[in-house]
Amino acid sequence: MGIFRFIFSKTFLIQLGLAVLVLVLIAFLTLQWLEYSTNQDQRIEVPDLSRMSLNTVEDRLDDMDLRFEILDSANYNPDYPPYAVIDQVPLPGKEVKENRKIYLTLNPSGYGKIEVPDGLITRTRRQVEPTLRSLGFEIGDVTEKDDIAKDAVLELRHEGRLVNPGDELMKTSVIDLVVGNGKGRYLDQSEEEDSLLLEENEYETDYDDEF
Repeated sequence: MGIFRFIFSKTFLIQLGLAVLVLVLIAFLTLQWLEYSTNQDQRIEVPDLSRMSLNTVEDRLDDMDLRFEILDSANYNPDYPPYAVIDQVPLPGKEVKENRKIYLTLNPSGYGKIEVPDGLITRTRRQVEPTLRSLGFEIGDVTEKDDIAKDAVLELRHEGRLVNPGDELMKTSVIDLVVGNGKGRYLDQSEEEDSLLLEENEYETDYDDEF
């Protein structure tokens, strides 16, 4: 009778309630820890973000619990839309944890300007062409003028305009070359005008002598 009296006593019931509460609390904490551990090991496959705009990238990564950071823009690539993603780290298909940051490289809005270097004039065509191409320019027409230095570059021109050292042109601009033909001295514009004036004076002198 003493045991039954103790089981149904107020003290025993309080202790039993506390024990049940502790068990429930331990079970709850265990479940929370298991859920956290499972999420820690969860992997997310990185999507392919190439050619996407920033707005599309942001929406896509938000849905996947991923973040992004923009790196410096690369050289302009005409095959991609302006400000679209052209490179990313980690690469598409890699598995990462949630909240991982994806580093993006964007395509600029267009080609940048490049300064025409000094020291190209009087150098040979074989030297000048690789230099211009390495800077991102394209070689256009090559014409010849009288000059004793055969294949020496006498002028650089873009769309008919004379290009001087220090001028800035858009990358991929077409530069035409004027080179010597090895048959005489190249006369610049002022020298050509003086030569024509001299010829006119000689003609007038000869005409006056006849009469």
